[in-house]
Amino acid sequence: MAQPAIVTEDLTYRYGDLTAVDHISFQVEEGEIFGFLGPNGAGKTTTVHILTGQLRPAEGQARVLGMDIVQQTKEIQRHIGVAFETTNLYEQLNAVENLQLFARLYGVQVDIMDLLAKVGLAGREKERVANYSKGMKQRLMVARAMLHQPRILFLDEPTHGLDPVSSRTIHTLIQEAAQRGTAVFLTTHDMMEADKLCDRVAFINQGQVVALDTPSALKLRYGKRALRVEVERPDGRVTEHEVPLDGSEGLQELAALAQQGRILTVHSEEATLEDIFVQLTGRGLYG
Repeated sequence: MAQPAIVTEDLTYRYGDLTAVDHISFQVEEGEIFGFLGPNGAGKTTTVHILTGQLRPAEGQARVLGMDIVQQTKEIQRHIGVAFETTNLYEQLNAVENLQLFARLYGVQVDIMDLLAKVGLAGREKERVANYSKGMKQRLMVARAMLHQPRILFLDEPTHGLDPVSSRTIHTLIQEAAQRGTAVFLTTHDMMEADKLCDRVAFINQGQVVALDTPSALKLRYGKRALRVEVERPDGRVTEHEVPLDGSEGLQELAALAQQGRILTVHSEEATLEDIFVQLTGRGLYG
């Protein structure tokens, strides 16, 4: 049986008297897209910095690819790719030169033009990165993170502020990487993105994981088992009704509504991930 890509046990980190990460435990499987969701200041970035070897935990432990993150940091870092929201490219170089530099650092040979085509930068590869738009820089960051075919990808807000076409390109790359067996650790404030991409999501608030499951299971757990039904009455009025799904009363009520007018729409009342986010954290996405 394959070992998990990431395992944390009681992972803890403090900034002085502030406990930023508070005894969290979870694991991420190979080939899984794992969403790590929470408001600003919840502990997401600190957790990523620990898992990528930039911070040492105060308590607990983390194993990445079966290796201890404190004792085997350098070996782990050879097998991970990281793309943070803040770009750190060499802006006076072009895209090809940026990727060639990192290919040499990793000691790998890669078809750079093919990779640039996959992120939609073909034809712009010889322009200085300083002249790129935010979306182009972000796509180049993702390409750089995937350059050496890492076993784990850490992506922090990879589509923040991007247009739908650029976002879709990055989504496709993430899904293709997962299909090849790469574990993807994704932090995002875009709940629709998390719902679309993630196999499981963890909600973190005030340094603690407060919920962890598949998006569908969480939506069922925190939502209502009910339908929202719009009915057009004979006089042209449109009325809205909530019909429970449990018990026979719901079917009877739905049949009665059909007799009273023309049913226009029927929607489930399951919670969205954004609803769950607010319910669990008590604040908005950026609170």
